[in-house]
Amino acid sequence: MRGTEGLDLSFEKLMVFGGVENMNQSNSGGEIKIGGGLGGGQRISEWKDIPVELLLRILSLVDDQTVIVASGVCYGWRDAISWGHTHLSLSWCKKNMNNLVLSLIPKFTKLQVLILRQDTPQLQDDAVEKIADYCHDLQELDLSKSFRLTDRSLYALARGCPDLVKLNISGCSAFSDNALGYLTGFCRKLKILNLCGCVRAATDRALKAIGYNCNKLQSLNLGWCDRVGDEGVKSLAYGCPDLRALDLCGCVLITDESVVALANNCLHLRSLGLYYCQNITDRAMYSLAQSRVKNKPEVWASVKTRCEEEGLTNLNISQCTALTPPAVQAVCDSFPALLTCPGRHSLIISGCLNLTSVHCACSIHRASTAMPRLAH
Repeated sequence: MRGTEGLDLSFEKLMVFGGVENMNQSNSGGEIKIGGGLGGGQRISEWKDIPVELLLRILSLVDDQTVIVASGVCYGWRDAISWGHTHLSLSWCKKNMNNLVLSLIPKFTKLQVLILRQDTPQLQDDAVEKIADYCHDLQELDLSKSFRLTDRSLYALARGCPDLVKLNISGCSAFSDNALGYLTGFCRKLKILNLCGCVRAATDRALKAIGYNCNKLQSLNLGWCDRVGDEGVKSLAYGCPDLRALDLCGCVLITDESVVALANNCLHLRSLGLYYCQNITDRAMYSLAQSRVKNKPEVWASVKTRCEEEGLTNLNISQCTALTPPAVQAVCDSFPALLTCPGRHSLIISGCLNLTSVHCACSIHRASTAMPRLAH
């Protein structure tokens, strides 16, 4: 069986390449002795003799499919894996993922990370409810492209997984804003939330709930959530001051009011996506540029790394056709990490032909060094 072969190879790899301290070959019959000294150590001649710590170390060397095989070898192994295995991905499963989750999750009760990303929708609400029933330590969950899931799943996660820090439900178009708001009332530790394409869930009402409940939020993807407006974004800006990355691409209702609120309140903002937000004007750009000066005394006092000092490092204003070169140039001048150089773009201006004259600081430096020096 492929899984057993994987275990055998990993066992040999651990022995040959320094897997266990004080592990020596026994003189008899291919046995392995762990430990030394007068006691003689523990001898391993069969898989069932392997201590839990060594088993978990072996399983850390194999893929998740092999871990699943191992969980069915015997009760001892199942209990060991349940106790010690914290990361699991089933994204490789192209068929029957729902049944696989239903059968496996009771064996993996200490999971902290669970990846269930799908190419074609397979998961149903009963699988997520099973996860919520057994995986109370879960911190990261990826349910992206789970088109079949309904609000039942979010209600279950709210009750069973309150320690979630990272949640990806992008493409889950059936979720409602009521259910999302309910979830945030229980999962208050969320730092990373991907709602891209959640057109029914991501509304101003839901964003107000996020702003009220999730003040630790650092990254939020609202791409193509076309019901998001200024009221929702302003609630985020006021309630989530540690926001570092916000994707508003395709949020066609937002105006300068949203960007002004973000510039004034989210002092750690590093990445902002405004693709196709065609109501954005120069006022928004000048507010970003001025935030660098206004916020400098407060932020710079606690700056510890160069990354933090750089401020805004990514800005996507593609198709924002109302913007003019002076306003965008002001942003570039305020944030030197915004680059327009070939191959290093972090200021994205596709579709804005009138902005081709905008340049970053390093392009000016490059041009000046390329100028011929005058002879003395």
